[in-house]
Amino acid sequence: MANQIEKFKKYVDLLDEVYMNDAKTAVLESDASLAKQGANANEIIIPKLDMDGLGDYDRNSGYVNGDVVMTNETVTFNYDRGRKFSIDSMDNEETAGLAFGKLAAEFIRTKVIPEQDAFRFATYANLAGSKVSGTLATGTDVLGALQTAISAMDDAEVPNENRHLFIIPALLVAAQNVDTNKSRDILGAFASINKVPSTRFYTTIDLLDGKTSGEEKGGFKKASAGKDINFLIVEKSAILQFTKHNVNKAIPPEDNPDADAWVFNFREYGLADVYENKTAGIYLHHKA
Repeated sequence: MANQIEKFKKYVDLLDEVYMNDAKTAVLESDASLAKQGANANEIIIPKLDMDGLGDYDRNSGYVNGDVVMTNETVTFNYDRGRKFSIDSMDNEETAGLAFGKLAAEFIRTKVIPEQDAFRFATYANLAGSKVSGTLATGTDVLGALQTAISAMDDAEVPNENRHLFIIPALLVAAQNVDTNKSRDILGAFASINKVPSTRFYTTIDLLDGKTSGEEKGGFKKASAGKDINFLIVEKSAILQFTKHNVNKAIPPEDNPDADAWVFNFREYGLADVYENKTAGIYLHHKA
């Protein structure tokens, strides 16, 4: 069994590449060195620092004593999803691996990535420090809303060098079609601009469990209380985003008691959250 798993390792590597190329939220992935693994596989430990501010200096007594507190917070991953697939018996393991590679790449591109993006956007939207609603009918409206957002984040002292804009394609095109200089000045304020399909850009979603009646197909859908997002601005250091892909089993037909088929289990889990003292780093604008 160990050799068999090793043969499929190259396909697992390919899955990570597919994800990083196609996911809209890949640009927000946190640096793994900032957190260490917790006691369990589905948790991480995040260091948090708190300190006192300046006090008056006295010529007689000197400095006022201050405290610095470093604490470690254990955070549990809030996204855990999976699926099991069966592929009819193949002549050899390499052929089975190729079939799995094609199946998995298509599965990630069409099912995993849209859902994970939708989950992250909805999570960040819910935790945003600024939430604005309105109709953006023209490119001028879009640029005006973006300028308002930039000013609000500047006033909240949010660092400006790593702000990422996520916006539906139609609004980005409308903004780009306005006076070139004005559009360039405002859109140029972002570290990256990412066009997000409206089908994965909601303030709230429902994750379908894949087994309840009516939810057998799995995936996600816009929640009844959800709103369509116009744009979302995320300052990268404000969020926690970690992802793990895990193909934990490749079962050959001879070990499958249910059918003459290969069985592949795919599981993905991760974390999408916002630091409690950095919510100002998330700005949401959604439809009314």
